[in-house]
Amino acid sequence: MSELSTQLLELILPEGILDYFIITDFKQEKSGQELYTKHLTIYLEEKQEIPQEYSPYKHKASGFMNPKEIRDCPIRRNLVTLNVKRRRWDVEIDGKQKKVSRDWESVAKGTRLDPEYASFLKAIGGL
Repeated sequence: MSELSTQLLELILPEGILDYFIITDFKQEKSGQELYTKHLTIYLEEKQEIPQEYSPYKHKASGFMNPKEIRDCPIRRNLVTLNVKRRRWDVEIDGKQKKVSRDWESVAKGTRLDPEYASFLKAIGGL
């Protein structure tokens, strides 16, 4: 994906989302509707950065959870969907393997969230 495409997509994504996710692709198709004639899907993948609370432990990336599709605000006759892939990690704590993922409530705690970003976190199961 070109740098220009990424920069343009950043303008329409909830503020703060690219702190934790990268844009891997986007697709625009006909929607089959009269009012919103196209459907834009933006594919986001969580960065391969272990959540801070697990960084002291022995860990390795363990793939992704099933993607979630989040309907976002329509933009210029385009329905918009965010396809979000969250990471899983294998972490060894006290000699036991545990599967973990980022705790989105801890990400939001103590911060002032943009309303769009708060809605995004709620949709992926965080708030």
